[in-house]
Amino acid sequence: MTKLRLAIVGAGPAGIYAADILLRTERSFDVSIDLFEHLPAPYGLVRYGVAPDHPRIKGVVNALRDVLDRGDIRIFGNVKFGEDITLDDLKKHYNAVIFSTGAIRDASLDIPGIDAKGSFGAADFVSWFDGHPDVARTWTIEGQHVGMLGNGNVALDAARMLAKHADDLLPTEIPDNVYQVLKNSPVTDVHVFGRRGPAQVKFTPLELRELGELNDVDMVVYDEDFEYDEASLEAIASNKQVKVIDRVLQKWRELPSVNNAGGTASRRLHLHFWAKPVEVKTDDEGNVTALVYERTKADGAGGVVGTGELREQPLSQLYRAVGYFGSPLPGVPFDHRHGVIPNHEGQVLAEDSNDILPGVYATGWIKRGPVGLIGHTKSDAMETVTHLVNDQASWWQPEDPSEDAIPALLASRDVKWTDLDGWHRLDEHEIALGEPEGRARIKVVPRDEMVKISRGE
Repeated sequence: MTKLRLAIVGAGPAGIYAADILLRTERSFDVSIDLFEHLPAPYGLVRYGVAPDHPRIKGVVNALRDVLDRGDIRIFGNVKFGEDITLDDLKKHYNAVIFSTGAIRDASLDIPGIDAKGSFGAADFVSWFDGHPDVARTWTIEGQHVGMLGNGNVALDAARMLAKHADDLLPTEIPDNVYQVLKNSPVTDVHVFGRRGPAQVKFTPLELRELGELNDVDMVVYDEDFEYDEASLEAIASNKQVKVIDRVLQKWRELPSVNNAGGTASRRLHLHFWAKPVEVKTDDEGNVTALVYERTKADGAGGVVGTGELREQPLSQLYRAVGYFGSPLPGVPFDHRHGVIPNHEGQVLAEDSNDILPGVYATGWIKRGPVGLIGHTKSDAMETVTHLVNDQASWWQPEDPSEDAIPALLASRDVKWTDLDGWHRLDEHEIALGEPEGRARIKVVPRDEMVKISRGE
């Protein structure tokens, strides 16, 4: 029987789901899958891109763990594609590769002053508070008023972490250095700015509700933002999710804190709708001092137009959560405009001709861009895997498809890779660190320490 030796680069949900779907697919060939991950631990953005106080993420992690723990997928963690292993290496040892490397960079925002001191990408902030081993462990939070640009789940996640009291995060897996910085934060007001209205937001009802549950944090909304046009009213009437969001916001309009009328909490989280960022103002040293934004209004076609009215909100720091952006991979075509690998339904396309490249596939955010939730990732992987199965005639013919070849290759290059047993060791170690303090776990952050624990060294 024909055997497919498949490499998957990226061990987040997209890569793990692709492996699981393929192994469950009815097919006429055997499958052997190796999963490569540049971090020493799996799960990608589920571990390093979601705020630690999200209990529902545990369910996602458990589902991913169940797939890996079956034992029919090999993991090679702490292996950097393009350095430790290359596309040419994969062609020598596999029939095909699926890239599922996601998108971890912040998308850019082209307005004056956006690169000022104290202006940050929210993705960098998220990586910091999630203990990502490849980002600096230091972070400074300054001033009482900070801003957040964006109306998606990442914007609300990051804004919630800035507004939340650090002690309320202690039951989670928050790293100790993150707790210390948040504990000493001077922030009293977090301002979230969105270009569109309340009926056009990108975040989910769950994310919004969580804001209202924060201890000693008042939600502040503004009556002027709720003059709905016909399209907004139609969205509220026809879309259950929009209806729930509107219900939550309308409830907040009844609170004492509406229009800054004076709640009792020590911190406030302001939602500013119809606010298009125009300029970041700075002082003589280049530090953020304010955000200038233009009031917008509905254009009747689902978009917005400017009103010409400019407003200014004093700020000491500004974070932008206007989307993630993919990173190019050595030897792999890349669409620099959209931050994805060019593809047709997961079949990777050549940059110069748009011809399908045999044996090369993509799934997840590196395939379609940073949109959609976990459920979309599953259907996305199904599409890619379907093409992979049907493309059997164009698979690579590897020189050495033996399963022993990859460990030997990595060993020859002195790569200290981690495997599934190593992840179990690290997982158990982190849980044990948290137990004395009644916490779910305490993450190990330094990469070299993660590797040593995983390898039992």
